[in-house]
Amino acid sequence: MKEHFWKRRIRRGLLVVIVVCLVCVTAFPQRKQKPLARPSKPPAEQPQTDLAKLRDEYVKTTKEYKASLQRLLALYEESLKKAEGKRDQAQKLFAEGLMSQREVEQTESVVNSARLKVTETQTQIAGADTQIAQALIEVEGEKQIAKLGRGRPGSLIRTTSFIRYNGVGAWALAQAPKIEVFFQQTFKRPLPIAVFGQGAIHNQWRLDHRNAMDISLNPDGAEGQALINFLQQNGIPFSAFRGAIPGVATGPHIHIGRPSHRY
Repeated sequence: MKEHFWKRRIRRGLLVVIVVCLVCVTAFPQRKQKPLARPSKPPAEQPQTDLAKLRDEYVKTTKEYKASLQRLLALYEESLKKAEGKRDQAQKLFAEGLMSQREVEQTESVVNSARLKVTETQTQIAGADTQIAQALIEVEGEKQIAKLGRGRPGSLIRTTSFIRYNGVGAWALAQAPKIEVFFQQTFKRPLPIAVFGQGAIHNQWRLDHRNAMDISLNPDGAEGQALINFLQQNGIPFSAFRGAIPGVATGPHIHIGRPSHRY
């Protein structure tokens, strides 16, 4: 009897436990855990096009070049101000008989020299965009020309964007006066030289422009055509860049001399 009693007690306890478990499961349904969302990959950056790279390079170089010229201009203007002060003081002393005419003239010479530096720097700032555009176009033009081959002396290469004449014989920048005289006599105005020899922008881009000059003329215009014919008749090498790099720079011009290679 005692054994039977304990068996009934155990069965009743198990039944209570089962009922309690069922109630708990029904009252508190399990929530399914949502799978963790994987972090979405950032959209892949589109590679910069050559045109975009050129545009960025053009804008950056222009800003840096102009900023350096502005700093230089401030220094030159300060020097001019000091030179003018010394000149004015010298003139006052001369009027009092305390300084010679020669000494006054020396101070005036210093003023003229300082003023010339200011003027030249102001001109460089005004033409900075043109110089950079022309250099940029030459760099890109050289890439196209390299694909076509350099050609023999005296050969002429024509494309829709440039004309390249390899010239014959030796060329030196010392021949420039002959070209200037021709242009002056033909068109009754000075040859519009943008850069003569090595310019600051060429130094920055490591371009060898020491034996060349850039002329701000459209090669398809009357003056540009006349200059090109003169250069070819005299065996002088040149590269005439007709247009611009779309959306980047406008700088039609005639580069007289051998190509400007990087060094």
